[in-house]
Amino acid sequence: MRKVMLAILALSFLMGMAAAQEFNERPAKGAGYNMTFDFEQSVQGSGYFMTYRYIQLPTPDTGSPGQKGPMYKDYAHGSGTIENEMIINADIVNYVKKDGCYQEWEAYSCISAREDNSMVYSPMRMAIGNGYYARNPILYDSLLKEKTVIKNYRPVTMMHHQVEYAKAVDKEIEILVKDKQYVYDDPIYQGVGYTWMKISEDVTDGMVDIGVLQGDPNNMNDTGYDAPRRSNGQGTSAWYNPMIEIDEHYVGTFTIEKNMTLEVPYKHVIVPKDWLSCCFGGCDTMEPCGPYNPCEPCIVPDAESMAAATFEPPVTNGDIYYS
Repeated sequence: MRKVMLAILALSFLMGMAAAQEFNERPAKGAGYNMTFDFEQSVQGSGYFMTYRYIQLPTPDTGSPGQKGPMYKDYAHGSGTIENEMIINADIVNYVKKDGCYQEWEAYSCISAREDNSMVYSPMRMAIGNGYYARNPILYDSLLKEKTVIKNYRPVTMMHHQVEYAKAVDKEIEILVKDKQYVYDDPIYQGVGYTWMKISEDVTDGMVDIGVLQGDPNNMNDTGYDAPRRSNGQGTSAWYNPMIEIDEHYVGTFTIEKNMTLEVPYKHVIVPKDWLSCCFGGCDTMEPCGPYNPCEPCIVPDAESMAAATFEPPVTNGDIYYS
């Protein structure tokens, strides 16, 4: 694994996030918007360190531009020695394929990361520059903390791992957060949300928190999908009334092995109208139809006009009817 300066890594990471932000501001509609971000580092040394990494991708959703998709956040700080190797990949992939008068659209947003991190706490006194702080070294005395959170908004899934106030941490962690969707012009919406976290670690004299939440997705038009809302219709909450809740706390010295996986498939079919739309002139005029740009409804008489045109009330005279 190549070794790079932290300043260059920070610049590369910010450039990648700028690309992600630019994509997130575009309409999540149609095809052609793709992004790949790769981050790789190897760091060894002693002193004080602080790292922060955050990625928020949009969900592959034609109807909700800017809606949140997979999210990854990692944070660490402490004083002492560190040996760290890490790889992060983030992808946004979209494509459209024609199928006669119709088209099918498939897309996914995905974040994967793998980290091997070994930290040992010790107070560090360092002389900085050639002025006052060269003559009066600064004391860095910070116990170790490390935190990883992943969220998958469409399937309403969250996993969390945190170590703090530790004397030593030797950890390997792997994560995957993926939101995949397929749409056909009938239209049929189907997809799956993958979320998993694998942990293998030794913690010395520290506090460990591990948590999992799985909300109640129901269907694409309810909690966690296109229109997340509470059951009373007031406000939104992705984690309201969870189906799965795990909350673990450990204080002391532990060896921990975890392998947590959640897979949430979904399918939603919209029943087409049983009367012709305004797009009845063939493939050329059907192109704008579907879930992307639905046609305007055809102009049809209202119920009262239709009744007047097709039925005349009979004239009555006692029990005799005259048409």
